[in-house]
Amino acid sequence: MMLGLVLSLIAGSLVSLQNIFNSKMNQRIGSWATTAWVLLLGFVASFGIGLAIEGRGMLSLQHMQPWYWFSGMIGVGVVFCLMQSMKLLAPTFAIAVVMTSQLGFALIWDSLGWMGLEKVPLTPNKVIGVLVIVAGIVVFKIGEGRLQSNKAAVQKEAAAIHQGNG
Repeated sequence: MMLGLVLSLIAGSLVSLQNIFNSKMNQRIGSWATTAWVLLLGFVASFGIGLAIEGRGMLSLQHMQPWYWFSGMIGVGVVFCLMQSMKLLAPTFAIAVVMTSQLGFALIWDSLGWMGLEKVPLTPNKVIGVLVIVAGIVVFKIGEGRLQSNKAAVQKEAAAIHQGNG
C-alpha cells in the first residue's frame, strides 16, 4: 500500500509539472501543436522504455478488447481539454476540478463495474468524500474571489490616494 501511495504522489507531481510545461508550450505554438508534440514525445519515450524493459513482448497485443485501442485518442482529449481549462480557469482551479471529476467518474465506474472493472459497492462514505472535495473547491474558489475583490478595492483606493496627491 505504501508503494501505491508514493507512486500516486509522484504521478500527481508529474501531472502538475507536465501541465505547466504544456501550458507554456500552448502559449507559444498553440493547442493542437502542443497536443501533438506532447503525445508524440510521450509515445517515443514510452516505446523506447517499453522495448528496453519488456523487449518485444510489449508488441504482443492479443486478447485485447477493441475499445482499449482508443486510449490514445482519449489522451488527445485529456491534453487538449486540460490546457484549455488551465487557460480559462487558472491552473490550480482547473486541476482541482479535473481531479474531482476524475475521482467522481472513477467512483461511478467502480460502483457500476464498467469497462471490466470489479464492481465495488457505492457507500455513503465514498459519496461524502467526493462531496467534501467538491466543497473544498468551492471554498477555494470563493476565497480566491474575495481575495481578488479585496485586491481590486486596495488598488482603487491607492489610485484615489495617488490622484489626491498628484
